[in-house]
Amino acid sequence: MNTHLFSARHIGTREADLQHMLQTIGASTLDQLIYETIPDDIKLKNSLDLEPALSEYEFLNHIQELGNKNKIYKTYIGLGYHPTIVPAVIQRNIFENPGWYTAYTPYQAEIAQGRLEAILNFQTMVIELTGMEIANASLLDEGTAAAEAMALLFDVRSRDKKKNNAVKFFVSEDILPQTLSVLQTRATPKGIELVVGNHETFDFSEDYFGAILQYPAKFGQVNDYSSFVAKAHEKEIKVAVASDILSLVKLTPPGEFGADVVVGTTQRFGIPMGYGGPHAAFFATKEEYKRSMPGRIIGVTIDANGNRALRMALGTREQHIKREKATSNICTAQVLLAVMAGMYAVYHGPKGLQYIANKVHASAVTLADALNKLGVYNLNSSFFDTISVKTDALKVKAIAEKHEVNFYYIDNETISISVNETTSISDLNQIISIFAEATGKENVAISQLANDSMVPESLLRKSTFLTHEVFNSHHSESQLMRYIKKLERKDLSLNHSMISLGSCTMKLNAAAEMLPLSMPNWNSIHPFAPLEQAEGYQIMLKKLEHQLNIITGCQGTTLQPNSGAQGEYAGLMTIRAYHNSRGDHHRNVCLIPASAHGTNPASAAMAGMQIIVTKTTAEGNIDVADLKEKALANKDNLSCLMVTYPSTHGVFESAIREITQIIHDNGGLVYMDGANMNAQVGLTNPATIGADVCHLNLHKTFAIPHGGGGPGVGPICVNEKLVPFLPTNPIITTGGDKAITAISSAPYGSALVCLISYAYITMMGAEGLTNATKYAILNANYMKARLENHYPILYTGECGRAAHEMILDCRAFKQKGIEVTDIAKRLMDYGFHAPTVSFPVAGTLMIEPTESEDLAELDRFCDALISVRKEIEATSQEDTNNILHNAPHTLAMITSDTWDFPYSRTQAAYPLEYIKENKFWPSVRRVDDAYGDRNLVCSCAPIEAYM
Repeated sequence: MNTHLFSARHIGTREADLQHMLQTIGASTLDQLIYETIPDDIKLKNSLDLEPALSEYEFLNHIQELGNKNKIYKTYIGLGYHPTIVPAVIQRNIFENPGWYTAYTPYQAEIAQGRLEAILNFQTMVIELTGMEIANASLLDEGTAAAEAMALLFDVRSRDKKKNNAVKFFVSEDILPQTLSVLQTRATPKGIELVVGNHETFDFSEDYFGAILQYPAKFGQVNDYSSFVAKAHEKEIKVAVASDILSLVKLTPPGEFGADVVVGTTQRFGIPMGYGGPHAAFFATKEEYKRSMPGRIIGVTIDANGNRALRMALGTREQHIKREKATSNICTAQVLLAVMAGMYAVYHGPKGLQYIANKVHASAVTLADALNKLGVYNLNSSFFDTISVKTDALKVKAIAEKHEVNFYYIDNETISISVNETTSISDLNQIISIFAEATGKENVAISQLANDSMVPESLLRKSTFLTHEVFNSHHSESQLMRYIKKLERKDLSLNHSMISLGSCTMKLNAAAEMLPLSMPNWNSIHPFAPLEQAEGYQIMLKKLEHQLNIITGCQGTTLQPNSGAQGEYAGLMTIRAYHNSRGDHHRNVCLIPASAHGTNPASAAMAGMQIIVTKTTAEGNIDVADLKEKALANKDNLSCLMVTYPSTHGVFESAIREITQIIHDNGGLVYMDGANMNAQVGLTNPATIGADVCHLNLHKTFAIPHGGGGPGVGPICVNEKLVPFLPTNPIITTGGDKAITAISSAPYGSALVCLISYAYITMMGAEGLTNATKYAILNANYMKARLENHYPILYTGECGRAAHEMILDCRAFKQKGIEVTDIAKRLMDYGFHAPTVSFPVAGTLMIEPTESEDLAELDRFCDALISVRKEIEATSQEDTNNILHNAPHTLAMITSDTWDFPYSRTQAAYPLEYIKENKFWPSVRRVDDAYGDRNLVCSCAPIEAYM
């Protein structure tokens, strides 16, 4: 084995096992299998034109050299991003721990209790700091959270008949510039009219349904918004407040002055800036709006024994159920970052957070006093951490940059300075000396922080927060380390066994790909730092864009969308902009196959499109005749087709080029959902099948870990005609010459984790990437061959092959009283996370093994499913006290003094021999979802308190 090759470590299947697997499948060679799987007319003729692959050692040297081109200045830019202290105990035990970063979204609650508790802590923290009633499990960033707040308020306006036709949304001129840009993007297709102005002169007319305020304002002023909110409510205008989470430790929470929604980012709570992300936004609102909330909520329920358990609550809000009626397309969260932020609050507790907030405020007051003595006067009458001063900004800028210091330059005579948790007295003296030099005044050094407050008494927080035991128990490192480990042990992640989720590729997230994220020269850069200070980032990001262009066959890429759903939306918005640029404003019909991901119709609705669903055939393919009929009938208004390829049914449809040609012939464009790109890379590509734009899930195909449900990155790759419309940013210009406004807050989205995909592609190289695709298809077809005599396989290609995933049909087991959920829960006893349950077809399991799994692991999983099939066979409709209905079996059950089941403890806990070597115990019995929805509890209080 060539130990130099990274791909040999990434791809699990060994050369020695290849012939056995091919023999099982019934193919003589791997190339024959690929020939029988992918239609010949879309196969690439040439290999990917990528640079030669680097070894892990070579790559880590390369990324260190590239990182050295980034300049780490002392940064006081603010605008929603601040240098932070990441507690080492959290960095080592969560951020750098595969037990946390390789977990999947907690759809299977019984094996995700640790993560669910950590997110519940996060929700509790947000609820108490904002003064609101309910919070979700995090959103993508502050800008998109603000846009979701606007969408929620637009949705709930229909409850008030007076507001049914109101379309105006007031935006304070003090809003963060990147937030305004995202609001503009989201408002236009929904028919919302944004009105930007001064909250003090707002007219409160009947045309408005909502408003958003910034607290503190973008350049630091802390305003008293209580009278504004009261007047707005008199006129039935709902108010959202975008707030700084650390300031809420010291300031009156928005919930206490009447806010309807509160949003912001938790980046300040121990998350590195990372050139813009990933960071966990927060979203809190009133209990009455819970059914309109975007994203996910973690709730408290009970398990089969009546014990407290956690799960994802309010499943009916999931956008794949609401589809085109959805108010949001968000189907994810920033779980890993939310866990870190919540753990930051656990570690510091209320007193620790008060100490940090007081120190930050005292630093700002001390700085303002010192600059006043130099004749550089602060413009803010009240502030928390940010001051704005009048002076010769160009002169200061030249001196500051010479001393490697960044401020934010509002204009040629106004500067904003935001201090932060890392700011020391030495740092303050450096800032003062810069202004002394610029003004020609004598420098006066400070030796201690001021005790004065620049927050009016009326705006100081009076209420307590974080009173729950969890925030008052783990303040030593040993205590927190053990608490984190206790939670980790309750979660099944990729470091225990394969997670074979169809449509959610869970592949190896190699350590060498992850290491650069902890390097200060990558994680300490502000997203609005001058470009010359981020040379390493600019080189890396441009290279990654180029690599993705080559892989997809496209001409342009934007990395800005920070989730797959954001990528869908960005792709549709570029299509919309293209049609509008040609005067085709009427082109708004979007064709979507019935088998599409649920986020597809939700994204199309958000982009202002009229959705027409096309049929699928009995074989699970797009009904070409129906598609053609609907394309012709709507040819004058056709905007686009949304298609997933290979299909959601795990098949390379042979008619794909005919399908895309029909759309083009009728004036539309083709958007390809990249969820299944792991079956395309190196063998075919979106451009070849006729797509004009595709999104890619970097957190699937390109090795960014799922993080327990986020971070995600969903860039879009486009052809030449769409390049001009790629999105921009109001501070750092990105995108094309006819760019749409921002999709997310940061210019390059979650830039820090783009390092992972850059590492993956750079170390795999053309041959490695192509082999990864081949082996993903091999592994899926091997599992299909082993399982098809035990479970019907729902759809296959024309030669009887699966793509990279397959669907097991479990609907017939209902005759024995067994639901697909029973199989999912029983697999936990075998040490496995269930495949995707009941998507895209109810009553099925969709399996995707990925290329990273070896033969032994594939066989263990197949053995488990075959064993479960035998258990199903042994049950009957009348037999309700059976091993599947009672699954999963906990350690408490197995060690109990009583055993009231008609099967043995060994059958329950150790049904196959391999399990004895490495048993994973679910920490609760099967959770009761219905109870949790009837008794919605989304914070840390014990459930008894709500009974």
